[in-house]
Amino acid sequence: MKKNYTRFFPLIPLIFFGLFYFYPLGSILKLSFAPEGKLQLDAASKLITDSYYLRTLWFTFWQAVVSTILTLLLALPAAYVFATYDFRYKQTLRTISTLPFVLPTVVVANAFSALIGPRGLVNTTAQQLFNLEEPPIDIDQTIWLILLAHVFYNYSVVLRIVSAYWQRINAELTQAAETLGASPQQRFWTITLPLLRPALMAAGVLVFIFTFTSFGVVLLLGGPGFATLEVEIYRQAVNIFDLPVAAALSLFQILFTFILMAVYTRTQARIATQSSSTHMVAKPVTTWWDKVIVWGNLGVMFTLLAAPLLALVLRSISWVDSNPFLYYAKLFDNERGSVFYVPPIEAVGNSLLYAGCAIVIALIIGLICAYLVVDKNNWLDPIFMLPLATSAVTLGFGYIIALDEPPLNLRNSFILIPLAHALVAIPFVIRTVLPALRGINPAVREAASTLGADPTRIWLTIDWPLLRRVLLVAAVFAFTISMGEFGATIFVARPDSPTMPTAIFRFLGRPGQVNFGQALAMSTLLMFVCSAGFVLIERLRLGDKSVDGSIDQGEF
Repeated sequence: MKKNYTRFFPLIPLIFFGLFYFYPLGSILKLSFAPEGKLQLDAASKLITDSYYLRTLWFTFWQAVVSTILTLLLALPAAYVFATYDFRYKQTLRTISTLPFVLPTVVVANAFSALIGPRGLVNTTAQQLFNLEEPPIDIDQTIWLILLAHVFYNYSVVLRIVSAYWQRINAELTQAAETLGASPQQRFWTITLPLLRPALMAAGVLVFIFTFTSFGVVLLLGGPGFATLEVEIYRQAVNIFDLPVAAALSLFQILFTFILMAVYTRTQARIATQSSSTHMVAKPVTTWWDKVIVWGNLGVMFTLLAAPLLALVLRSISWVDSNPFLYYAKLFDNERGSVFYVPPIEAVGNSLLYAGCAIVIALIIGLICAYLVVDKNNWLDPIFMLPLATSAVTLGFGYIIALDEPPLNLRNSFILIPLAHALVAIPFVIRTVLPALRGINPAVREAASTLGADPTRIWLTIDWPLLRRVLLVAAVFAFTISMGEFGATIFVARPDSPTMPTAIFRFLGRPGQVNFGQALAMSTLLMFVCSAGFVLIERLRLGDKSVDGSIDQGEF
């Protein structure tokens, strides 16, 4: 009689989450409140008594509020255009607008440095044209550059959530108001805006979470004068080596983020239930005023989203040397005194290797998790989504204090980075697989079982043909996330095995035009890799609800 080993599958993700999520977080808790084996509140008390940490908490909060407001204000007109008008290449432009959201933070930071930094395209061009000695735009390491990068990064979140919800508003309500003589402004303020409130709330909370936990943007663009909780955790753990304080900051960040995720989940549920069978019908662009609204908004969107990426590509080319690809060629050198133990180009190979391992882990764990959620165990869903509500910086910090001693001494192990990347990617794999998995009719499986098919044969003949395409999408998701992961990797990466984001960070930490150029070149390569992954996802998506709709409908 054959043994049914599938009954042990549910244990795999539970053990994985226990070892590589809850155990590191438990170690942070212990380090914060009992660093020497007995209760001590010194580190936690510093957060509310030391003015420095109070300023850090306050800055983290208010910059997230301002970033959220600016993103909503700038993206709302574009959401109106995409919800109201039907124009050429609409879907293509909507897809392209999402690209900044999937780019690594180190690429975003470098793109803005390449555009409006002291050595950026705008400043160098202005200095040459007007014979200026100093850069005319001096916002490097200021709050304005941080806010601008946050808007760039989160613009598509607001655009896609709000425009998708806007299209589902009952058109008869505004038509009735128009018949009664209400002006366009009155219809917007009294009907449209109140109906949009759930979508605006969901998008706003999501943007607030992303900016509240901002790490790479603030670390690279803000300089030493600015620190969010994420940045301060890194500085306390790596530079100052005050691990109890870093642990206390991590716990505060986890608690606050969980509260925000609970608010977002409730808001997202309202979006899912508030729909209408009478949707808004997009109208063509006919009048001159329509053209001003549509093309004006698209121009703003292009300037905000495309200009930094174009500047990144242009600045990665050496215009003053006979070899325009000098900075790319330098990636193959391992000069004496370099911060690398190997040629920098090996970071590309390392990232690809780590990504391949992370894909395997994330697909196996994520697929089993999805089956557990579908199998009437919905209470497991929020547990499996916990890594999404936990910053990668906190996870990386937890790994270095929990996984460097028995029973899990993985500090110098190759597998530690793929484990961290897989944990970050698993929620995305689950959310990608779930819609397709829920679409499989259980009666088909039951019929196959009645005919004598074992669970393995049932999966291969019924589930696999329906899931293989969506699993490919999930694999690309995991690949893209792994290639750009920076927050956890900066803690656990070994000096002789850098990834592309950590290589960029090391380049930026050293003076000189060549180091800056190599950072731009590596960022450009990483941008193209992540962009290719995103384009592949868009081509493979099974429909709005499976992949593309995950952002539109607010599943994340």
